Amino acid sequence: MMALSVDTAPVETQRFEAMRHAMVVSQLRTNAVSDARVVEAMAKVPREAFLPPEHRGIAYRDTLLPLVGGRQHNSPLATGRLITEAQIQPDDHVLLVGAAGGYSAAVLALLAKSVVALEEEDALVAIARGGLAGIANVELVQGPLAQGWTKSAPYDVLLIDGAVEHVPETLVEQVKPGGRVLTGVVDRGVTRLASGRRTEGGFGLMDFTDIECAQLPGFSRPRTFQF
Repeated sequence: MMALSVDTAPVETQRFEAMRHAMVVSQLRTNAVSDARVVEAMAKVPREAFLPPEHRGIAYRDTLLPLVGGRQHNSPLATGRLITEAQIQPDDHVLLVGAAGGYSAAVLALLAKSVVALEEEDALVAIARGGLAGIANVELVQGPLAQGWTKSAPYDVLLIDGAVEHVPETLVEQVKPGGRVLTGVVDRGVTRLASGRRTEGGFGLMDFTDIECAQLPGFSRPRTFQF
């Protein structure tokens, strides 16, 4: 059983539960987070448990939230849309890149067989370690986001919970042929969500919605030499 809790007084717990319910009703169900399993998982997981203490009070705002080192936490809608589009199956092995404080990993754990949650920022790993304690099917690992985690590859799903300029081949190669790739993309300052599949012949992404998305470090597109 998943141990998802945060040290709050009963009144605070009730307040967070009310905000979580409002998130489901007003942010998810009205905005194409249409998979009932995803909605149910996000209704169960306490976002406040995966944020720095000073930001728990704004855990359910429909906006990017500040984290350490200039990082930001994706909005519930951006994360919900990515996970919905991923069509997670009960036997899937998922690589989550940009785990931040562990919230998305906890949601994915309710949907998939196993989750490898990759984060590189020390302070965020510490938060995730606390929030994910007791969730047996999540492996929290630390390393450069753009390198993925080859030790537990191959994966059925690669989910990058943030916007990147490009998806490195190193990451794509860790996905099984036929596996799904979900990510935010950033192009000239505009962020979108995109999906694709790895095939034997190659890999490509197709945008499926424009949305504000947290940008992840380390994914700058390689610059070509110009005369």
